[in-house]
Amino acid sequence: MKRTATRLRLPVVWAGLSRWRRLTGVLIGLVVLTVLTLVLTQLHEIVNQSSQMLLYLLAVVVVALVGGLVPALATAIAASLLLAYYFIPPLHTFAIVDANEVAALVAFVLTAATVSSVVGLATRRREAEALATANAESREELRVLAEEQAALRRVATLVARGLPPAEVFAGVADEVGHVLGADATLIARLDPDGATTILAGVGHHPDELAAGCRWKPEPPLALAVALRTGRAARCDDYSRVAGADGDYFRGLGIRSGVAAPIIVEGHLWGGIGIGTRRERFPADTEERMVGFTELTRTAIANAEGRSQLEESRDELRRLAEEQAALRRVATLVARGLPPAEVLEAVAHEVGSVLGADGTNIARLDPDGAATFLAVVGVHSAGYQVGSRWRPQPPLASGVVLRTGRPARLDDSRQAAGEFADAARRLGLRSSVAVPIVVEDRLWGSIAVGRQRERFPADAEERMAGFTELVGTAIANAEGRAQLEESRDELRRLADEQAALRRVATLVARGLPPAEVFAAVAEEVASVLTADGTVIVRLDSDGATTLLASVGAHSAELPVGSRWKPEPPVAVAVAMRTGRPARCDDYTRAPGEYADAVRRLGLQSSVAAPIVVEGRLWGGIGAGARRASFPADAEQRMAGFTELVGTAIANADSRAQLTASRARIVAAADHARRRIERDLHDGTQQRLVALGLGLRLAQATQPADLPELQTQIGRVAAELDGAIDELREIARGIHPAILSEGGLGPALRTLARRAAIPVELDIRIDTRPADPIEVAAYYVASEALTNTTRHAQASCAKVTLEQTDSVLHLSIRDDGIGGADPARGSGLIGLHDRVQALGGSIEISGGCGDGTLIVVQLPLQPA
Repeated sequence: MKRTATRLRLPVVWAGLSRWRRLTGVLIGLVVLTVLTLVLTQLHEIVNQSSQMLLYLLAVVVVALVGGLVPALATAIAASLLLAYYFIPPLHTFAIVDANEVAALVAFVLTAATVSSVVGLATRRREAEALATANAESREELRVLAEEQAALRRVATLVARGLPPAEVFAGVADEVGHVLGADATLIARLDPDGATTILAGVGHHPDELAAGCRWKPEPPLALAVALRTGRAARCDDYSRVAGADGDYFRGLGIRSGVAAPIIVEGHLWGGIGIGTRRERFPADTEERMVGFTELTRTAIANAEGRSQLEESRDELRRLAEEQAALRRVATLVARGLPPAEVLEAVAHEVGSVLGADGTNIARLDPDGAATFLAVVGVHSAGYQVGSRWRPQPPLASGVVLRTGRPARLDDSRQAAGEFADAARRLGLRSSVAVPIVVEDRLWGSIAVGRQRERFPADAEERMAGFTELVGTAIANAEGRAQLEESRDELRRLADEQAALRRVATLVARGLPPAEVFAAVAEEVASVLTADGTVIVRLDSDGATTLLASVGAHSAELPVGSRWKPEPPVAVAVAMRTGRPARCDDYTRAPGEYADAVRRLGLQSSVAAPIVVEGRLWGGIGAGARRASFPADAEQRMAGFTELVGTAIANADSRAQLTASRARIVAAADHARRRIERDLHDGTQQRLVALGLGLRLAQATQPADLPELQTQIGRVAAELDGAIDELREIARGIHPAILSEGGLGPALRTLARRAAIPVELDIRIDTRPADPIEVAAYYVASEALTNTTRHAQASCAKVTLEQTDSVLHLSIRDDGIGGADPARGSGLIGLHDRVQALGGSIEISGGCGDGTLIVVQLPLQPA
């Protein structure tokens, strides 16, 4: 930019120099003529008349070279007068008697005029060439700036479209290399071990540094310095770079490089590096890379937000599939099918839900051996239904049938025995098994195996629902005496699954967490037949905040109250251990929380922790006035805690997405404001200075050069038009009056510039925050533009008022109506901008009824 300013001022400076040169030529002419006359008057007897005229002619040439044509002609006339006065008889008079003398003087003047014209025209041609060179250099600087801004707009478009990061990185690398004239461009991510992963590369690169490769650059490479210091860096001499890196780049002919870091949410994420085969990059290269690193940072932040949202959706999808599988098995059990069919169906469903390569269900016999009752997947190649084997730890099934607790084995090479040998022959590397309990006795196990990676950490819990169904089916098949009890268990399970489905529906609809908490508390109380239920959040100080309270609890434990329960209260134990807990005796429990529970007449309670993304977030507690809850109450609460955890994670993801959208809006507004300021304070002022210089140059040209004056005037007129167009562009990017005067004056300016009459009703006391002002202004600007272009309206009314902490803006016109937000990118963009700031926008109006746009924005952005 500084070089551009210098070149744009050159024509003005040149014009000033021309005036000084003419004045200098006149002065030099006077001095030379005076000295020459004094010398020749002393030597007039020695120097003849022809030599005298030749000397005076040389003086005229000198003045023409220094001052130009006009001073040279004046000097020629003065020289002829001095010749006539001092050297042509009669002396000391201007009377000339001899006609030859007159002819000689006329010839001298004509010769001097001719020589002066030739010399002046040559000098003027050199000046015009220098001025044209300066103008060409200025236009080249403007072209480079325009290309850079166009590249930034193209990259910003890729970011705004939400393309995958790989495509954005490739686009950024290509644009950076093109704009900065680089022969090679890299975008790299900094990994935790200090190495980098190449994400995009264009230009000349060795295969070792292609996209996807890992590389550990070392100083003095520019990228290595930038990733170590977090600041832009350059290396202008690759001949000093030692090791393989130096050999790679010298082999490609790369002589120097520049790199800039990419900072995402305060931490160093990676960097952009460029290299050139030329001597070195310009001094302002680092500054020109900043815009591309900011856009890259925004793309990365957006991708991370989308990734978290996708993870939440995957979790909901997994939960829905699991619940569907449970419903299918429950349906089979309810239909009273033979146990063999139920077990085979359960094996298939468990394998599908957990992504297992093989599944088996085994029964524990009285002699300690086990019998296979269902085998699916790769297990069927090594085991057969009806075959027997003896459980041998550390195999997961062996541990379960010995201890009655869930177990896993992540490396089958640690196991011995025939069963382990068969597992290894089948290529199974890891396995998980859970017990099947029938009427409080260990009946058998369900085991799954994988040939690939390990099972997820919650695999045992996800298998628990199926084991309950299997136990129910077995219990149903064991005798008519237990038929009614089995039906009750199925009914309870169906109610529980229905409750889980209702809660899962609320979570999937994305309702606020408070509504989900209240619904979960109601469902848990209903499923466990509890007298009261609470949902609490664990705060950083160890206390808990009640977020939902139903039944008996709501009287003494209202929503929003904070308590610090102490063991043996079930909620306190669950918060300390992160595991389900129960308390069947409150008589000796200490603390205010226990006192409140005793006042409610509750005798027992159960609680389960709520874990969100691997951290203990809070818990669910249920209390009853009876002696104790059923033994499986904690397990039955597990499904609800998972759904609550998913709802909280979804809410966090939505909040992060909203914040990310707000950051994008703020970054775009900041960029528009910066571009407008740069255009107004930089480019526009320099163009105005250039126009003044051209007008001045036009005014100072001799009258005998009308073509040059016309050409300069035409260039100056075209430059004035370009300045007007640039001023309109700058005003459209970000109006200066919005930043200086606020929303009211900015809306008044919009109304004056509108093509139809606009009535304003502005009633605001204070200025909103900058993002809110910008959003309101662009809504009004877009609405008035659409009204003028499409609505066929005769007038419009804009109302702006402030109530409490909300800014209300409405735009109404009397046009044909029928505005459809889905058919215009402008209205869609306004909708996204307003929602990103925590506001709302409504567009209404049928055909012939005009259009009404109502916007509500918080005075401070969310």
